Amino acid sequence: MSAPKGTSYQALLWLSFGGPESIEDVMPFLENVTKGRHIPKERLELVANQYYHFGGASSINQQNRSLIERVRDLLVRQGFDLPIYFGNRNWTPYIQDTVREMIADGVTKALVFVTSAYSSYSSCRQYLEDIERAQQANSKSGSIELHKVRGFYNHPKFLSSLEQLALSTFTQVDSPYVKDTAFITTAHSIPLEMASVSDYEAQLEFVSSYLELAMEKRLGKQYAFFKAFQSRSGPPSQPWLEPDIGDKIEELSREGYSRLVVVPIGFISDHQEVRYDLDTLALQRAQHVGVSLYRAPTPSHSDDFIEMVVDLVSERLRTSGERQAIGTPLPDFCSATCCCSPLETTNT
Repeated sequence: MSAPKGTSYQALLWLSFGGPESIEDVMPFLENVTKGRHIPKERLELVANQYYHFGGASSINQQNRSLIERVRDLLVRQGFDLPIYFGNRNWTPYIQDTVREMIADGVTKALVFVTSAYSSYSSCRQYLEDIERAQQANSKSGSIELHKVRGFYNHPKFLSSLEQLALSTFTQVDSPYVKDTAFITTAHSIPLEMASVSDYEAQLEFVSSYLELAMEKRLGKQYAFFKAFQSRSGPPSQPWLEPDIGDKIEELSREGYSRLVVVPIGFISDHQEVRYDLDTLALQRAQHVGVSLYRAPTPSHSDDFIEMVVDLVSERLRTSGERQAIGTPLPDFCSATCCCSPLETTNT
């Protein structure tokens, strides 16, 4: 995506991963996600059971629609008349169809908010590829410029939303003694090959360290902080980021920790991978070893997160002014080499 050439942005495209909304959607959705990767049907059926556990529907689409409404309301209150369109990578509304709708509505230039805070191939570069394909697929209908807003892992309002939610969850912990209570931050695991060509791990480390210092200041005590990953897929022979959250829970139990506050820093809403991998599987592992598990809500539960999205949009509409960040803000436009694609990986 090239830099703006002086024309004003006319809309915002909210771009996400997508998810099934009924039992009938589940297998077609999983086939979309794994297209071209030769995943055995037995593996897809195993993953499908995770969705059937919740009636076949992922909550991600409805959560995105609710977030869009909150962002739209705040934009209006701040004086920005900006229509918001919703598109997905893997399920309806597909980004190609949404871009076609935008062109039909006369939109020639729009911002894109991607629902991921961090830099990796699957959470950054692949969305840029989705955008480019959508533009090419609709080139006969008209031309449209689409510019992704910058990544926000170190935006102060993203960090404050995590801090507030972690703190409010901690207040629910029964008898939180320093020696037996700890925090665990979690994010989606990715293949080591993918992690090696991005800043994903470094950004997660930054956020975890920020939270550790913030909790120490807010609580007046230094609680142990650990990092873990979740939602690993792929074959056992392929190395992914570790430790797994379930394994970490059992390890900490053996070390004497009986109360764990899990903060899912890698997800913006309580969708499938939070509800199943944390609220179901991780909780079962904790109960098995006698550990009390407290899971913090994801950032979208905080008004600070909505304000952050509006900040990211408005800073680009203004084209000048301060870019808010703790440390150095990520650039408005990704370089051609950021988050490069690794060799073939399996993401299911």
